[in-house]
Amino acid sequence: MPIYVLDNKLWFPPVEAADSEGLLAMGGDLSVDRLLIAYKNGIFPWYDGEIPLWWCPDPRFVLDPNELQVSKSMQLLIKKKSFQFTNNKAFREVIHHCKNVRRKDQDGTWITPEVEQAYIELHELGFAHSAEVWQDKKLVGGLYGIKMGKVFFGESMFSLVSNASKYAFISYVDQLKAEGIEIIDCQIYTAHLESLGAKMIDRTAFRKIISELI
Repeated sequence: MPIYVLDNKLWFPPVEAADSEGLLAMGGDLSVDRLLIAYKNGIFPWYDGEIPLWWCPDPRFVLDPNELQVSKSMQLLIKKKSFQFTNNKAFREVIHHCKNVRRKDQDGTWITPEVEQAYIELHELGFAHSAEVWQDKKLVGGLYGIKMGKVFFGESMFSLVSNASKYAFISYVDQLKAEGIEIIDCQIYTAHLESLGAKMIDRTAFRKIISELI
């Protein structure tokens, strides 16, 4: 199946044209307008070279905020307020940590300087949001993503101490639920998020949901 090459025009091919891995297109740019069109259609950028790659995998990994699963150990940490939770207080620091933190079985990161700057711009325009957790006034964990309508598209998270990212995620899901968010896009499978209640759904069903909620 051919991979579409994007030019300067703001368009994407039909998501059904994606290959078996979910790769839909390459090229284009990370302008605000293109990124917002992408997310509205369930497409996201993910690449580690110089040319943007655009994905829309099938199935899609998502979390219904009402189905969040919190282990007893995490319930205890939250009850004890082991970390301090904030929202949109340190977006630049969060994405920078997500870019630079070492991850198991990964040599690098997909968050290039271009990606970092693009999402900072989205944050300044009110589309990208961060959640942070602090310990002794030091940022030790967090996550960021895109909020559109009643959908939150999760992008990346980091943790400098044990359970920090999980604490940030659980706390933020509770906040998003209170704000009326009805689905959280986790993009691709991770055991970490599966343990918190995320599950796979058909891409067609996912696109139908976000078209109704955005």
